[in-house]
Amino acid sequence: MATIEQWLEALLHFCEEIPQHKDQLNQLDSAIGDGDHGSNMTRGVQAVKDKLDTSSYSELTDLFKDIGMTLVSKVGGASGPLYGSAFISMAKTATESSDPTALMAAGLEGIKKRGRAEPGEKTMIDVWQPLVDKLHAGQLTQEAVSEAFQNTKEMKASKGRASYLGDRSIGHLDPGAQSSAYLFDCLMKAGVLNE
Repeated sequence: MATIEQWLEALLHFCEEIPQHKDQLNQLDSAIGDGDHGSNMTRGVQAVKDKLDTSSYSELTDLFKDIGMTLVSKVGGASGPLYGSAFISMAKTATESSDPTALMAAGLEGIKKRGRAEPGEKTMIDVWQPLVDKLHAGQLTQEAVSEAFQNTKEMKASKGRASYLGDRSIGHLDPGAQSSAYLFDCLMKAGVLNE
């Protein structure tokens, strides 16, 4: 079972990873959205990092709640409420279970509820759903993360701003799926989620 230190390490790594890929995320978003996913997420994770640097945690539920509330209040666009909802749902589940699979499944449900999206609609759910399924089956790998993200390329967007493009959204990777792939990568590297 992952420790709170491992979660912290993973999440701080995510807070460093996003700014490093800000331009790439904005570029992906320029093709099918507002072009600001990288900028919005960077603002959010910098606020999260400031919060984590000045706080100490003995309970996962408090850690996730702080991250969720910070993301909801600091990130513009759809990504703040969606990522925020994931962590707020994880915070609720963490009062009963510290099992990473159960926590990530709760995060997925939080995103689905807030975004009212389902798999196949070219959103971050298209990374979260297959990877949570792989987690349940004990088959999560780095390849699975990459594959889930790459699969969004041939999907037609039917949710969010990208849905306005209709068929023209096909052939583009989803920016929220990419930032989600970075999150799963960071969780695996820190040993929270096992490959």
